Amino acid sequence: MTLETAFLAGGALLIFIGLSTDLIRRSVFTTPLIYLGAGLLVGPSVLGWLHFNPLAQAGTLELVTEIAVLLSLFTAGMKMPMPLRWPRWRAAIRLAFVGVAISVALMAGFLHLALGLPLGAAVLLAAILTPTDPVLATDVQIRHPGDRERLRFGLTSEGGLNDGSAFPFVVLGMGLLGLDGGFHPLDWLLVDVIQATVLAAVIGWCGGAALAHGAFLLRSDERDRDLLDDFLGLGLIGVVYGLCLFSDSWGFIGVFVAALSLRHHELRLYRQTRALWPDAGEPASCPRVSERSLGFKEQLERLCELALVLLIGCTLFPDSWSWRAVAVAAFLFLVARPLSVLLCLRGLRLPPRILGLTAWFGVRGIGSLYYLSYAVTHGLPQQLALEMIHITLVVVSLSILVHGFSLRPLMQRFGRTRRRRRPAAGTPPDRPSPSARTIPLAEFTQLQPGD
Repeated sequence: MTLETAFLAGGALLIFIGLSTDLIRRSVFTTPLIYLGAGLLVGPSVLGWLHFNPLAQAGTLELVTEIAVLLSLFTAGMKMPMPLRWPRWRAAIRLAFVGVAISVALMAGFLHLALGLPLGAAVLLAAILTPTDPVLATDVQIRHPGDRERLRFGLTSEGGLNDGSAFPFVVLGMGLLGLDGGFHPLDWLLVDVIQATVLAAVIGWCGGAALAHGAFLLRSDERDRDLLDDFLGLGLIGVVYGLCLFSDSWGFIGVFVAALSLRHHELRLYRQTRALWPDAGEPASCPRVSERSLGFKEQLERLCELALVLLIGCTLFPDSWSWRAVAVAAFLFLVARPLSVLLCLRGLRLPPRILGLTAWFGVRGIGSLYYLSYAVTHGLPQQLALEMIHITLVVVSLSILVHGFSLRPLMQRFGRTRRRRRPAAGTPPDRPSPSARTIPLAEFTQLQPGD
């Protein structure tokens, strides 16, 4: 891959996307589909202009995917509805922890029994493929902080959490392969699962709260601070992730929780200030950092998405689509994902249409590429690495294709169904409970501390 060709292909694709935005929105094509098609066109599958070798350049791939996932997790966390309430979050918690464990078990069993992979390799590949993606799934996630849609909330919160909750299973698979000191059951459960998860959540919550209170106490003039707010958001990502790495905890969980904490505390400070001085105009504690820095991080996230999906297309050859890789994708999409969703959400009485779409839209993508490159750079044997690279790239590509083409038709049908279920004119609608809906900022300021 030459630098000149990479710049030419990337620049031409950016111009095309920028000029055809309205046309793309009216079509069945999503932007990841277009990026993947462009990568296949200029890659070894068609023209052969570009070729990216994920084995030889695993370190670069790990760094780029790590940055992309961190930006996406922070952006998703800042768009989550507030205030935080357990009844609204319990489905996401189940999906991110119980659902991930079920999916890893199902996938590992299939990979071990049907494909003949060693148990450690089967667990590792299952963990790589299990987490849903916070980058490529933006079209089915929360669009803005006031989005009240339950389906979008569930998919966004699941994607924000399961990139971290899958990490212990990556460590488990590598340990069973004899990497990173081997596997010790008690240490894995107490340290890698419980301690690393809880510690990451604590670091993230404290980091977000500290930044919210610091901005409230030290900043009085809110004019012309857009760039500084971007710096604050990026700085929070760096500090929280760095602390998580130093403490051997899961930084992806820490960054997502930090974004939740930042917005939660900014809104709480805003409410308290408005309650004390209702006629003082917009207070300095208005949620500026979380709101003003959101657009900038979304743009960075989109650029990372373009670069990485383009690279995926540039890795695939015409003979990459083996039956083994396609079988893994089919089992993941049609068996493991639906079963894990149905089992872990039993008893929550979710509407069937939301349950069905949640089971289908388990988009795989950049998170899987990060775990894959992480395993390669941490000593995965070359023969296993080549097979896992092959299967992972095909599964991610098929996810972009099948989920991408089905996204807009299914979501449009879902929207029409919701509109038909609304009460007729003159019939008073049932008012949802506060725990089951998103509370807008104006209403949030009127809540009492105990609400």
